[in-house]
Amino acid sequence: MSQEQKKEIKPKKKQTKKKKKQNKSPRLHVDGIFMGYRRGLTTQKTGTSLIKIVGVATRKETEWYLGKKVAFVYNASRHHNGSNVRTIWGKITSSHGNSGIVRAKFKRNLPAIAMGKKVRVMMYPSKI
Repeated sequence: MSQEQKKEIKPKKKQTKKKKKQNKSPRLHVDGIFMGYRRGLTTQKTGTSLIKIVGVATRKETEWYLGKKVAFVYNASRHHNGSNVRTIWGKITSSHGNSGIVRAKFKRNLPAIAMGKKVRVMMYPSKI
């Protein structure tokens, strides 16, 4: 047998497709953006925050999110309990206008530096 014939006899290795690594747990939140505070012409009420939920464009779509928890996650400069990640929790109270913006009350008012930053709108507690 020649060398060319030996090469043809060798079985070819099967190429296996790489499987994508699946997350252990599903994502339980939707992104939102802290737009600012509820306000009038001359005054603003810092106790109520306005949040634009990504993918929500009408007042009717906001009804499902009423009562849901909201979290603003940020990094602090000092470590506390082994981490410098902090969270301010709140709850969606009502819709605001007709364009899919909602009002939320937080345990501590969100700082003004957080305007334009992301918040997490949790999918719980659910009414289903």
